[in-house]
Order: sequence, then structure tokens, then C-alpha cells
Amino acid sequence: MSTVKRLVVVVLFDGVDLLDVTGPPEVFALLQREVDEATGYQVVLAAETLAPVTTSAGVRVLPDTTLREVSTRRIDTLLVPGAVEVDSRRRVRALTDPAVVAWVRTLAGRARRVASVCVGAHLLAEAGLLDGKRATTHWSTARQLAAAHPSIEVDADPIFIRDHNVWTGAGISACLDLSLALVADDFGEPVALRVARQLVMYLKRPGGQSQFSVPLEPVSTTRRVEDLRHYITRNITTPLTVADLATQAHVSERQLTRIFKTELGMTPAAYLESARVEVARHHLESTDETLDRIASSCGFQTIDTLIRAFRRRLDTTPTEYRNRFRHSREGGGGRGDRTPPPAVRAADPIGPVA
Repeated sequence: MSTVKRLVVVVLFDGVDLLDVTGPPEVFALLQREVDEATGYQVVLAAETLAPVTTSAGVRVLPDTTLREVSTRRIDTLLVPGAVEVDSRRRVRALTDPAVVAWVRTLAGRARRVASVCVGAHLLAEAGLLDGKRATTHWSTARQLAAAHPSIEVDADPIFIRDHNVWTGAGISACLDLSLALVADDFGEPVALRVARQLVMYLKRPGGQSQFSVPLEPVSTTRRVEDLRHYITRNITTPLTVADLATQAHVSERQLTRIFKTELGMTPAAYLESARVEVARHHLESTDETLDRIASSCGFQTIDTLIRAFRRRLDTTPTEYRNRFRHSREGGGGRGDRTPPPAVRAADPIGPVA
């Protein structure tokens, strides 16, 4: 274990997301209760000048130092938050200031590891730090990142990804999961578990756990697909088939498959199963219904079909999922925090739904 504090530099710039900046330092501060006074992290906020930085929330943050000054120091972890803008059509776009990108590139050369929070991955990409690597970002800007940087393997599903010494995180709240993973990497799982308990959260959601559920996926550009998605939601208890969906859309099954792959990146069968699993997850987390009743209410014909779908989509069983994520009657978090929750993988297109 390190006998000196590890220097963590958080890059500040106008318009930065507030929680991106404040979330990780809170985790690192709680770590201090679990380690010797001489160890832990020294977090500094660095901007181009010492003038207050106005965040996206309108809250002003005072830098500890300048980017130029910190560039002369050896950095343990460089944390890069992000910023977005929303246009008149409510489309989200990640912002990348060339001056900030230049500083990120410079500071990364002084850092043992680099981590981005949420859309901060776009800054890492512009700085050339993600070339040839696998990375994630907030789902709303994943397509933007992939289009702008084809050399990056963009995976919009995981909460965070580690590729050698570069870490990328997904949604804003996932900064806590990413920060706990960094703590675990530096000080071990038992210490990170104690910090997680102070935060009243699991030790960590595995990096592969999906950052968003089916209803939050980006809308398609085809009204026909959107209508079908709403139709599936309204009729989730019905054992729909791909043929049923094709009939509803007035197209052939082959044409429907082509449309879904183009618009949503998966087959109709895969989407239909994902939607059913999503509803089943909700029932498992919030009710005491039997698996037989849940399977029926989600459009699965049998319990075995439900179990197979969970294994394909979440790499676990419905019973294991309930044991981990079932809400306690006292209103607290899920039961049992002694082991990490099961890993969750991005859904791959599958064959016909049973």
C-alpha cells in the first residue's frame, strides 16, 4: 500500500458538469476514513486560471491550482469530466474545447492513469488517448463519439471500461462506480467495500453492467419502429412473435429485421426479448411474485424461457438477480452486500424468441 497520498487532478473548464467534478472527490474523501492519514488521495481542481469556473448547473467552483502549474508535477490519476449542449430539438452533443483538449494531452503524459467521467471521453478521444482502445461514454453521445473517432471501439452499454491505464465512465452517476473501481484497484476490494457502505451503495456495479435500460435507448428515426416499440410495451404480456410485429408494421419479417438492425442495432427478436427482460427485472426488484407469474406477465411462455433469456441478457438467473437487487422492506438498498452483483453484458442479437 502506498505511504504517500496519490495526486488526483480534476480538469476544470466553464460549462463542465457539476457532478462529474464533485462525485469522485467525495468517494476519495470517504476513503480517508478507511486508510492511514499519510495515504489516500490528494485531490486538486485545476483550470487555466484561478478564476471561478461556472459549471453546467450554474454553481461556481474555485480551482486549487492552474493547469500550467500542475503540469510540472507527477500525477497519479488525471480525471477528465465533460460538458454537453442541447439544441432546439433536445439533441445532446458533447463539447470539446481545443484548449482543454491540448491540456488533457499534456497532462496525460505526466499521469500514471487517465480516467474520463461521462462525456469527458470525447476530450480523451480528441486528445488521441483512446485511439485503438475500447471505451464508453454516456449513451446519448455514444454515436457522436463513434462517428467522430472510428479508430475507437465505442461500447455504449457498460457503466465503465478499463483499457490498460485508460478508464472511461458512462452516465454522470456512474462516476461513483468508476471512482470505487479506482479505489479497489489502488487499495483493494475490502477497502472499497467499506467506502461503498458509507455511500450506501454496492461495492461496485460491474463495469459491464448496462448503463441504461431498454426504454432509455435513443429513439429511432423511423416512425414505424417507434410505433412498434410502443406497441410492444403496451402488449408485453402477449406472447408476441417477430411475425406478429411484421404484420403489425405491414412489412415482411426480412424487411422488419433490416429496419431494426439499421435503426436500433439489433434484430426484432433481440429487442423483444430485451423489453421482456426489462419488465421482468422490475417485477423481480419490486414484487414477491412467483417466477411463473412473472414469466406469464412478461410474455414468456414458460419459466425455462424466462431463465434462458436472463442468462443470455444478464448472465445470471432470475432468482440470483432477485437475491441481489430485491428492494428491502425497510426501504434500503438490495439485500446482501458481501459479494459484487452478477456481471451484466451488452445484449447481442439472438435467434427467434421462444
